[in-house]
Amino acid sequence: MTMGSAWCRWRCSVREPAGCAASGRIDRSIGGASYDRGMSYDEDLADRIREQLSGDPAVTEKKMFGGLAFLIGGNMAIAASGQGGLLVRVDPAQADRLVDRTAAEFMVMRGRPMTGWLRVPAEAVRTKAQLTKWVDRGAGHARTLPAKQK
Repeated sequence: MTMGSAWCRWRCSVREPAGCAASGRIDRSIGGASYDRGMSYDEDLADRIREQLSGDPAVTEKKMFGGLAFLIGGNMAIAASGQGGLLVRVDPAQADRLVDRTAAEFMVMRGRPMTGWLRVPAEAVRTKAQLTKWVDRGAGHARTLPAKQK
């Protein structure tokens, strides 16, 4: 046994109980489903989001939740999810209505619904018009939040 493997077993048992961090293949539960760090988000969808947000200098990108998130002022607005489709941050007061009237579902993390966070399936954002509605919702809400300090 090498020192590296002992360290890996310790880290996996203590810090990463769902798998081994060294392999990059850790199962996590988001939205009631598992994903694997080896699985990638839809890069075409990320490019389409990027194109719609390209004129805003406050937009940054960050890998998170197994996908690629687009942040405005440091607040997540929308993400191309590692599970497919989108994660969208919306005004919590509008979330129930959006779930009732669209294909969106509440994002669930560790078995609990996340207030103001929606999961939108890829089928619901195939056209530019469909995607634009969700990008505008997520970006619009993120712009109402106080910017995070760097």
